Amino acid sequence: MHAEHDAGESPRSEMLAGVRASLAAGLGMYPLGVAFGLLVVQAGLPWWMAPALSLAAFAGSLELLLVGLISAGTSLAAIAVTTLVVNFRHVFYAFSFPLHVVRHPVARAYSVYALIDEAYAMTAVRRHGWTSWRLLAMQVSFQAYWVGGGLTGVAVAAVLPGPIEGLEFALCALFITLTLDAGRTRREVPSLVLAGLAFTAAVVVFPGSVLLAGLVLFVAALVVRYLRARRHGALPHA
Repeated sequence: MHAEHDAGESPRSEMLAGVRASLAAGLGMYPLGVAFGLLVVQAGLPWWMAPALSLAAFAGSLELLLVGLISAGTSLAAIAVTTLVVNFRHVFYAFSFPLHVVRHPVARAYSVYALIDEAYAMTAVRRHGWTSWRLLAMQVSFQAYWVGGGLTGVAVAAVLPGPIEGLEFALCALFITLTLDAGRTRREVPSLVLAGLAFTAAVVVFPGSVLLAGLVLFVAALVVRYLRARRHGALPHA
């Protein structure tokens, strides 16, 4: 991916810095990608669905979710709405992501496409020093870890004598980990309570579309919570 030459360090050194910045999160992305590749094959989907999903919808949690939705024959409308709700948080990432350093239009388009949780987290922790070469190298590396992990999982699934029981729990385990991490502070307890209430309401009122209804209700509850906090001046300071 070409980008305009950044002042200061050479493109080679900046790309190497981007690759190094990706290593810590990449060590976690690769094995999860392997689980994703295994899950694709075990769900009865063709092997090429793993790299196809990783290119068409580069978002780990969503891809794991899509495997279940596609194998269950979920309608395209339901998949589209679920995708929108699950990935809507990426809209807010753009407010503080250093996209301004990427000047070439093609490179900028790729950076927007590859704006995943890990890329945002790295730039949120290290707010300064980003150049187009460094940022793009980090994002390309993240996608390489994920796609490579998925292909590895597909290859492993092809030689296994039988399916691995409980592998479908990978997505649930991922969300449990994210939930526990998000709930470490008392300030986030209301969000956890709202999530529980949204799920309960979805089970009772929309038993046939629990996941989609729960996500929509939870997002609506978060919006109401945000507006109330803003009205009362209770938002945390940046």
